[in-house]
Amino acid sequence: MKYLLTLCLLALSITFTGCAEQKAGEIYEIAQFEELQGNMPHANQLYKEIILKYPETEVASKAKKRLAKLLKKQLKTHEGGPMKTDISKIDFSSFDNPGLLSFLFHPRKESPGSLPLENAEDILIPVGDNAVIGAKLHHGDKKAPTILFFHGNGEIVSDYDDLGPLYTEMNINFLPVDYRGYGRSTGTPTVTSMIRDCHLIFDYIKKWLESNSYTGPIIIMGRSLGSASALELASAYPDEFSALVIESGFAYAVPLLRLLGVNIDAMSIKEENGFRNIEKVKNYTGPTLVIHAEYDHIIPYSDGQALFDASPSSSKKLLKIPEANHNTIFAIGLKEYMKSVKEIVEKASK
Repeated sequence: MKYLLTLCLLALSITFTGCAEQKAGEIYEIAQFEELQGNMPHANQLYKEIILKYPETEVASKAKKRLAKLLKKQLKTHEGGPMKTDISKIDFSSFDNPGLLSFLFHPRKESPGSLPLENAEDILIPVGDNAVIGAKLHHGDKKAPTILFFHGNGEIVSDYDDLGPLYTEMNINFLPVDYRGYGRSTGTPTVTSMIRDCHLIFDYIKKWLESNSYTGPIIIMGRSLGSASALELASAYPDEFSALVIESGFAYAVPLLRLLGVNIDAMSIKEENGFRNIEKVKNYTGPTLVIHAEYDHIIPYSDGQALFDASPSSSKKLLKIPEANHNTIFAIGLKEYMKSVKEIVEKASK
């Protein structure tokens, strides 16, 4: 009886997989037809539907590659000048040691079958090498400011599905993005790709917002590891962002890596060859908010203080979340956290 039940379950699994492949294949054929007709927006949407609804199928893999090529082509033909930074010169090869990367990145995929959210739109961003980065815009008023958000190393975009509506209720569009290998993104994360990709992400998102009639200012924000991407962009394009928010950010890489258990001396890693977050924050003079937990056990509060002290902004604030650590900062200090973000966004919007 048990053997028979196993065979039945196996047959059902094979049937389900076959049905999914068939349905995904049918949508793929329609998407191909739409391409031939020149209806690229609809083709893009159909490829996204395959990726989201049938992620485990072989057709989804084909759809990802096709969508990446289409998005890359559309990005090249999109209006707008070239990026100010030559990303080919960004090199963190000393940090791209496999042993080190295993400490820095903890990628995981989004759970299959996730339901679409109201007032939220999934975006896939091409970043080269046939890779795409997943993002999600929690949107409200198109005239409202938009926060471009880079999360921590153990998080993914969908982790912020509950937080997104809190931002839209404050009349702020919230746009978290992933790294390679995280969530719905493809590829494998490295430090070099993370820093290079943030430039491509910003370039794409800026043009995407403009083409979709979002007219509000852009605020750049980074949490934990995401502070590196946020500060990289704030330093490279200081006039493009109306405000900067750093939450649980690190000032120095070497002490952090030592704390994580990395043998820095064996890898010949030096602070001057790293992220240089302290130097980068000095290049941004706009409204700046630094949020840090009092008892952060991963990135000490002193790092937040150092970033705040180094900021040349004449309109800056340091928010300490009492009694909280790196992982309880939301649970303990959410009210003050969101209040301070709202205040700086309103200041930046004037």
